[in-house]
Amino acid sequence: MKDKRTRFLKVASYRTNQIIRYTKLLGNCSNKNNYEYSDVDANKIFNAIDEELRMAKAKFKEKRKNKFELK
Repeated sequence: MKDKRTRFLKVASYRTNQIIRYTKLLGNCSNKNNYEYSDVDANKIFNAIDEELRMAKAKFKEKRKNKFELK
């Protein structure tokens, strides 16, 4: 059990830091001196990110379903 916890801490920390890093890099795209984009473009980006985040959160909240049994 401890190995699973250790592995989770390692992997989750790494992946969370990667998400934070790439989010910061995405924020660099907001510099209008270097890039041209519309509000529609930005909304599409953040809607996609919000949807993926919502699905990831749901996975952590899911309750394991019992196996189906005929009684």
